[in-house]
Amino acid sequence: MMANSQNLSCSFCYKTNKEVKRLIGGEDVGSSYICDECVETCSNLLKTSDTEEKPKKKKIAKTPRLIKEFLDQYVVGQDHAKEVLSVAVYNHCKRLEHSIIEGVEIDKSNILLIGPTGVGKTLLASSIARMLDVPFTIADTTSLTEAGYVGEDVESIITRLLQAANNDVKRAEQGIVFLDEIDKKRSKDGFGTSSKDVSGEGVQQALLKLLEGTEIMVPSGKKGSDLVKVNTKNILFILGGAFVGLDKLLEDAETSIGFGAIVEKKKKKSSDYLHMVEPNHLIKFGLIPELIGRVPVIAMLDELDESQLVRILTEPKNALVKQYTKMFAVDGVCLQFEQEALQAIAKLAMSRKTNGRALRNVLEARLLKTQFNLPDLRDNGAEKIIIGAGTINNGDEPEVVYKSV
Repeated sequence: MMANSQNLSCSFCYKTNKEVKRLIGGEDVGSSYICDECVETCSNLLKTSDTEEKPKKKKIAKTPRLIKEFLDQYVVGQDHAKEVLSVAVYNHCKRLEHSIIEGVEIDKSNILLIGPTGVGKTLLASSIARMLDVPFTIADTTSLTEAGYVGEDVESIITRLLQAANNDVKRAEQGIVFLDEIDKKRSKDGFGTSSKDVSGEGVQQALLKLLEGTEIMVPSGKKGSDLVKVNTKNILFILGGAFVGLDKLLEDAETSIGFGAIVEKKKKKSSDYLHMVEPNHLIKFGLIPELIGRVPVIAMLDELDESQLVRILTEPKNALVKQYTKMFAVDGVCLQFEQEALQAIAKLAMSRKTNGRALRNVLEARLLKTQFNLPDLRDNGAEKIIIGAGTINNGDEPEVVYKSV
């Protein structure tokens, strides 16, 4: 019922009918009234409450095939490693939603990536984090030491993950940590040591609880704040390393067939041997059995060939050629690479033995002078710069096409 009497007022804010547009009340005489302003306020409060209290719907885990297709957008080749990772990540997502299924607790499966430098180990890990939209951090294990010694201890890894999550503990507890150069933490003699090894086995021992799942206290990152508790049970750890010398260990194991046996064998590439790796080989290399037991998923990454390096230059979403083209476009100049130039870049990168990591070095060196002169070329009317094989191989000046007057 609408109220028009001058003596009536809102029972909540006490404003009269002259101060508000409307007063709404019941049919009975003497009933309470509410004004239109209080109705609007209550409506907004209910909407806010609904938003806050409504539980966020969990994302349905993507299928392994969709995960691999996503990785294909950023990483060239490495199909086997992508398939292994896709299945592991798919299972990890299911575990986050159903940690216990009909009374059975599902264990976490951390991942070990083995492959030469520059083949995409870090990029695979960061791409997975991008796809899952979870906090991600990279820790170089070469800087880690056992607690109580000079250097970073393993808890600093979780501190960095918490910072990547903007100090949101719940998000950090479902993040991804990439532990790089884990092979550099092999024990001194390759079989475990009885004495202290603070730069090798000691760090491996310190990592065990983090990998399996434990609660640790770390600084929250806010000034003057106390420590916060972070549970690592659902944090996915991806370990990576080049494992230089592991292929030789595998080759020796293959040729040791009986005492004094001489076996004629076909020459294999180092990557062929790495695809034969078993947990016992990693233990012999110098990783402790307890660590290997907490990293059940192992994926091998291969050396990149020339055709793959050319594809890396042009195909991924963040391909180097696309990056440089966009940067030149900011100055209003079109940058174009001839196919022969791309092949020359790939060959030069291969000669440096660092796979995809060498591509940017080659491009920066060969385009340095052009980038230095780019503003002047633009001001003089240049509209296109064409990079040919001569620019890459001999340092020749690129072809410059000027606007027609």
